[in-house]
Order: sequence, then structure tokens, then C-alpha cells
Amino acid sequence: MVEEQLRARGLKNDMVLRAMGKVPRHEFVPARMRAQAYEDRPLPIGEGQTISQPYIVALMTETARIKRGAKVLEIGTGSGYQAAVLAELTPKVYTIEILPSLGKRAQATLKRLGYKSVEVRIGDGYQGWKEHAPFDAILVTCAPDHIPQPLIDQLAEGGRMVIPVGKQDALGGQELMLVEKHEGKLKVSSIAPVMFVPLVRDRGKS
Repeated sequence: MVEEQLRARGLKNDMVLRAMGKVPRHEFVPARMRAQAYEDRPLPIGEGQTISQPYIVALMTETARIKRGAKVLEIGTGSGYQAAVLAELTPKVYTIEILPSLGKRAQATLKRLGYKSVEVRIGDGYQGWKEHAPFDAILVTCAPDHIPQPLIDQLAEGGRMVIPVGKQDALGGQELMLVEKHEGKLKVSSIAPVMFVPLVRDRGKS
């Protein structure tokens, strides 16, 4: 997977590639899907959600430029796979999942595999995790139609947020964006066209 799907497509960060090779992706997919776990495509994990394809996980992680000891927030825990990859790079990983069934399952999987430093919260990821802010990196694995202001506020000076933005429909698609904060100002760059599940909000919130 690492050589054929990641390095061959231009990903170069050795720390990220080692992390991708170390995390057992098959442990994060339903048992019936394990034969397909290392294929370069998203797979269903229940509740209408998916585990992202390995290339996208690696691309987002490499783009975030995570250093050892960095504090990282993930929005959209899903299966817990991206959080595990992040935990191979830094012990300070916080992840939020709005769907309780997925969040609890991911938490159990992460603990079973030894990723006990990852903190999982059930809640609305749009609001971030203010109690642990600021974050050196924020990775969002579900797509809002705009960049949430709370996440911008919680991004540290010099921090990097990787986030898919837009609605996936017949009129257009989503773009994976890099948001960098320097001296309180934002620099937003487009990385690649993508297709993510939409960011789910608590009822009554927009």
C-alpha cells in the first residue's frame, strides 16, 4: 500500500509513510470488508459514513506537517483510522465524532490497539474543542459548505488546518483546502478536488 498507492503518487514524508505502514487499516473496517481494507478507495463503516481512501488520509496528514509533540484536533472520528495515524506522529490527538455509535466503536478500537493517548469526544465538531485549544493542526474528515469560524479561532498561530469544503452535487464538487494562520491572518490554498461525506451538525444548529 505504502509503495504502490502513496509513495508512487508523490507522497514523500517518511514519518507519514511509516505511520501509514504501521497502522493496521483492516482493524478499522467492518469484518465483511477486511479483504478490501488496503485498496485505495473509501469503504463504508455504517451510519452512512466511510473510512477515507489511504491516499487521502496520507495526503491530509502530510499537508498538515505534524511535528512530534504537536497538539492535533480531528473533526469526524469515523472509524478512528485517521486518529491512529495521527497518534503515530504525536501523542496529543483529540478527535470529535457526532454519531455516538461510531464514536464509541472508534474509541474501543483505538484503546484495543494501544492508542490510549487519543481523546475521543461525542459532539458537534463544527464547534471544535475549545477546552484544549489552540491546536497546531486541525484535520477535518467531513465537508462543511464553509470553513467553521470556531475552528479558525482554535487554530494556533503558525497552525495548519486541512479541510474539505463544498457540497458534492451535480453542479460542482468539494476542494481540499489548506488554511494557515500567521499573525492572525489566514492564507487559504486549494490542494485537490475531493469527495467527502458532509459535516453533520446537531439539530437546531446551522
